[in-house]
Amino acid sequence: MSSDSQTTEQKPVFKSTSWFSSRQSKKRTWKGLKQIISSEKALPWPENVVHYSSINAPPSFKPPEKFSDLSGLSANYTDPQSRLRYANKDEYATLIDLPMDITAGYLALRGATSIVG
Repeated sequence: MSSDSQTTEQKPVFKSTSWFSSRQSKKRTWKGLKQIISSEKALPWPENVVHYSSINAPPSFKPPEKFSDLSGLSANYTDPQSRLRYANKDEYATLIDLPMDITAGYLALRGATSIVG
């Protein structure tokens, strides 16, 4: 009796081969975060609804992690003259030989102020 009940049971939709073939013909388009936010702003939302543009994160209590300007590794040290960050003594040896225009370029990439003065 159990074998008859198993054969008469209908398969779930996701196991049906016709379901897979119908889904493969459609090409899926993905939306980026900017597209999602702009489409959400266009809709009339009640005030209590939470969506991407209404989420306000509090400031972090952890200090931001500092990375080396040369390698991108976690940097524990900062050169006092050029104010470039470095991770180890090999990077420091490279850093002290850099010309001022390259040093200024690294600082500009990081968004730090120039080293004039």
